[in-house]
Amino acid sequence: MTGSSALYQLAFDYPSERIGDSFVVQADCFEWLRRVPENSLHAIVTDPPYGVKEYQLDQLEKRKNGSGGVWRIPPSFDGHQRSPLPRFTALTSKELSILKQFFVEWAQLTVKALRPGAHVFIASNAYLSQTVFAALAEGGLEFRGEIIRLVQTLRGGDRPKNAEQEFPGVASMPRGGYEPWGLLRKPLPAGMKLSDCLREYQTGGLRRLPDGKPFNDVIASERTPQKERQIANHPSLKPQSFLRQIVYAALPLGVGIVADPFMGSGSTIAAAEAVGVCGVGVERNKTFYEMSITAVPLLASLTVKQDQARQQLSLPF
Repeated sequence: MTGSSALYQLAFDYPSERIGDSFVVQADCFEWLRRVPENSLHAIVTDPPYGVKEYQLDQLEKRKNGSGGVWRIPPSFDGHQRSPLPRFTALTSKELSILKQFFVEWAQLTVKALRPGAHVFIASNAYLSQTVFAALAEGGLEFRGEIIRLVQTLRGGDRPKNAEQEFPGVASMPRGGYEPWGLLRKPLPAGMKLSDCLREYQTGGLRRLPDGKPFNDVIASERTPQKERQIANHPSLKPQSFLRQIVYAALPLGVGIVADPFMGSGSTIAAAEAVGVCGVGVERNKTFYEMSITAVPLLASLTVKQDQARQQLSLPF
């Protein structure tokens, strides 16, 4: 099950739109994953945007109104107002338990849909990654390590809430300088070697860089450029310069289907289009789904830092 015909089948009867060699679908990812035939997907690259407290409807409404809730409104710097950031430390023990169960169930569905040896790249943060990655392993995925996105964020570094003047020399948490992405894999069948998995399923390993060097688990990254945010106004938009490297590495032979079950505005699918592979993105929020139809081709057409460097070296994509 490969190619555009397979992608069309994965749209099922949901609202969908073909963009280049990829598809975007409006559906709930749990419902969608239950319908995906076994051993269909070659990789997943995703940044989970719901099932977590800050993306519940009441919290999104508070963010929209600027009234806080779980969303922290950072101060402005150099005359520029920063976007709200979710305060994950606001999650209670009960909410953390619900979060864990969410990812256990999601992993169980994912294991069925993925081909043996297929990798999952999933964004997290320093506060939640231990819970999320353990839940994914409990759900049946094999933990293979982390990809560290080096990026200076505005997370952490705050003085104690409502006691800033009393404790001016204290930070509640360190200022974030990285974003952890979990690297997990559907286990290979018992006794199967990586080479056999590559031959039979086109999965199991990671694609080397265009210059032949191995994919690295530490990636220096920029914040998402303003030109990309102007195309896709999504609160968790990741930069194309980073996502294209991840999507490229996800398909060891450069063939197959990369899925993003939590698509948002489609940045992963845009990265797939940019590096010449097939993607299928699933998003339940109608606003973000409709945004993706316009955003994906625009984001995919952008020239980013990695592209410029490779052009100078006469390397592909």
